Amino acid sequence: KKVAMIGIENAYQVGTDLSNVAGFQARGGRYMSLAHNGHSQFSDSNTGERDGVWLHNGLSDLGREAIAEMNRVGIMVDISHPSKEAIMQMFEVTRAPVIASHSSARALNDVSRNLDDEQLMALKENGGVVQTVAFRSYINSEKNNANRQAVQALEASIAEEMDFEILGGRGGRGGRGALQGLSEDARSAYSANMEELRSRAASRMEAEVTSTTPPVGVADFVDHIDYLVDLIGLEHVGISSDFDGGGGVEGWNDASETFSVTLELVRRGYTEEEIGMLWSGNLLRVLDEVQAIAAEIQAEG
Repeated sequence: KKVAMIGIENAYQVGTDLSNVAGFQARGGRYMSLAHNGHSQFSDSNTGERDGVWLHNGLSDLGREAIAEMNRVGIMVDISHPSKEAIMQMFEVTRAPVIASHSSARALNDVSRNLDDEQLMALKENGGVVQTVAFRSYINSEKNNANRQAVQALEASIAEEMDFEILGGRGGRGGRGALQGLSEDARSAYSANMEELRSRAASRMEAEVTSTTPPVGVADFVDHIDYLVDLIGLEHVGISSDFDGGGGVEGWNDASETFSVTLELVRRGYTEEEIGMLWSGNLLRVLDEVQAIAAEIQAEG
């Protein structure tokens, strides 16, 4: 069976009226993070590490109340994206297990979106689950950056051969708005040239890029799963893609390639039961526990 859950990634739209939390639950929302790529009225974001600017030094009072309301209505607290201080405070406040819907191991790749060992041990004690995310720059930033630079160099070389200038986007001139000033005919011609460039690049990618500076792949991703399983136990680990937010690794770039992750897990000795727990069982266990605790809270009146 396939199940799709509705998540609210950033509680900013809740406003200051916490009755909206129950409204989201009634519409099918089953997990929610209190901040995203910026601080909210509820919580600081991990992005504060970049510039050292914090709004609440963790959770606001409203954020603590929001967690209590999420516990009451049966919405899982999602700790991906908030700051470390906020996350540690969430463990103190929540009565229910939490999830990290898309984060990996900071010990293997030191970025603020990943969870460090202290956070992971607190998550284990809480009974929650971290959904290991297949996001290249969260899995191995150094390897990802090297591959991107090699791809850009190849594309620049081909563009020079074509006497063509790449505009905007990755490695191009003028930033993302560079194409907006072109006429419709010029944009059409530009698109045709880019299609030709990418075709030529694809034919040379293996020999000139992948063989020496490979992209982040499924094995790198499963290295994080192995680390998390060893540290906190398999029952606290899951899998996520973040395909809708830039996720994907070589070998698992879309749903059609999902079996490659399962195959790598089999190669590493995981059993069928364990693989089922990683793909869905652990997360569904947390959902059941969150809903059971919500029923208890509501019965308390």
